[in-house]
Order: sequence, then C-alpha cells, then structure tokens
Amino acid sequence: MCGIAGLIHKGKNSDVGSEMTAMLQALKHRGPDSTGYAVYGEPTEGAYVMRLKVAEAEDMHKGRSIHQIIKDRIAAVEEIMAEHGATVHSKENATEYALRYVIGDVDDLAEMAVHIEEEEGVEILSLGNGLELIKDLGDAAEVSTQYRLDDFKGTHGIGHTRMATESDVDIKSAHPYWAFPYNDVSVVHNGQITNYWIMRREMERKGHRFMSNCDSELLAVYTAHNLAGGVSLDESLRRSINEIDGVFTYLVATKDQLGMAKDTMAAKPLVLYESDDLIAMASEEVAIRAILPDEIDTYDPYDEEVRVWQA
Repeated sequence: MCGIAGLIHKGKNSDVGSEMTAMLQALKHRGPDSTGYAVYGEPTEGAYVMRLKVAEAEDMHKGRSIHQIIKDRIAAVEEIMAEHGATVHSKENATEYALRYVIGDVDDLAEMAVHIEEEEGVEILSLGNGLELIKDLGDAAEVSTQYRLDDFKGTHGIGHTRMATESDVDIKSAHPYWAFPYNDVSVVHNGQITNYWIMRREMERKGHRFMSNCDSELLAVYTAHNLAGGVSLDESLRRSINEIDGVFTYLVATKDQLGMAKDTMAAKPLVLYESDDLIAMASEEVAIRAILPDEIDTYDPYDEEVRVWQA
C-alpha cells in the first residue's frame, strides 16, 4: 500500500523536518516497515553533504564482530575520501551504522563515490549540496527521533512510509531513492512498474548503476538521466507517463523544485493542497491536516497530471 508525502515552501526556510515527520506519522497505517525522508536544507557553497550507511539495522544483532566490521568499513571510507583530496568539515553518527559527513575540496566527486560504493556493506544514501536522505526501519516518530530530524530546517522535502511487498524489509529497499551519483535528486513512489527490468537494462546500458532491486529506484535513475541530459523536470515527468508502464503516483524533488506525476489509470491516490506560500501533498488528506489543522480546500490530481513547483 505505502504512503507518500511532500511539501515545498516558496521563498523561505521552515521546519521541514518536523513537518515531514507529522505528515508521515499520519500515514503510518499505510506502511509500518520503514520510513524515509529526503529533505533539502540551505546549500553551503563548495561543500557536499554525504549520508551513508555501513550496515543494515538488522546486522546489529549479529554479535560483537559487527562492531569491528563497522569500524573497519568507516576507516576504509575515510581513507578513500583522503585519497581523493576530500576535506572533512564535520562528521556525525546518527546511529552506529549511519553517518553524515560534510566534505569539500574533492578532486572528483563521482569517482570518489564510486570507490566508496565498491566497499562491501557500504551504501551512499545521498550526496549533494542541499539534499539529505534519511531512511531506517520503524515509523516516522522513531526515525525522526533517532536522526534528530525535528531540528532540520529547509525549503522542501518528500517522504515515504513503506509496506514491503516485493523486496526485503531493510534500509536498502526503503524509499526515498537517490540516483547514484547524480546529486540532489530524490524520488518516492506508490505503485508498481511493470516494465522495470526492460527500463533498468536500458539505463544500465547507458552507464547508470542501481543499488537495489526495488522498482522505485528506476524512477530516480530515469529522472536523473533526463535532467543530466538537459531535460526539464516538467518534461521528464511528462515523458515518464508514456515511457514507464504500470500503476504509479510519484514525487520528485531536486535542489529547488518539487514535482508530481500520476499514470494513465490514476489508481494510486494523491491529495493536494496549494496556497501562495505552501504546497503539500500526500496519499491521504489526514497527512496534510497533520500540519494544517484549520479548514482547507484540497483536490485530487487527475490521470496523467503533472505539476512542478519552485522553491
């Protein structure tokens, strides 16, 4: 079933972390397995934020050896960063297996990311100027507390509550997805893509890498491929309706935009609220009312509808 949510503030920073938590917690019944956030803060010129994990949450029950394995993986990551000239401005551990680095002065960002991803058990969740991608097992309140998201301020974000249907209950299979190594693009998706393997092989022939077997990751790779080729977000969303088969409603965020698209059948729900200052959308209206308790007017986007908003 799953639940998706997104919001964007026009021209100002807000408490995006706590707002997304309230929206996703209201959708907890749609996906109890994991919760994920892609939130966009104020970019720092010349600096990149890298979120990564060096183990799965379930690995922490494997005894003492896992703690040494995690230390070794972190040491390997930091050695690779040093080899590529990266300066570490800050380092934080949200959990023992999830880290946040702010880095600068990297010789070749994409090459460094590739080498980090080659380390066994290591996965970059996001690498960008404004994007921070956080996902873990549990509901929104649990993940928000664990990763201190209530303190996060920014302009926009998207999120997902997941009910696992065709892939594992782990962090790798949780949404949102980021297109490696294209920075600042993230996607959440409700539905099923029926030509996933055909489209995936096409993207792989064009040089793209996939980090999971979840069909939703295709949407992130597909979008990043289009944007890197000079296609606008609006046009990429419109093309996807004709080129991607299945039943889907999905949200895409970039460094300064938020977009949505529904497939031809429009079977997957989305409710939208729009004002002069704020756009909010979710699988159910209850999520929007979690941050806007006053009387509001909402509407359901129609089949093949595409919308893009600017931060």
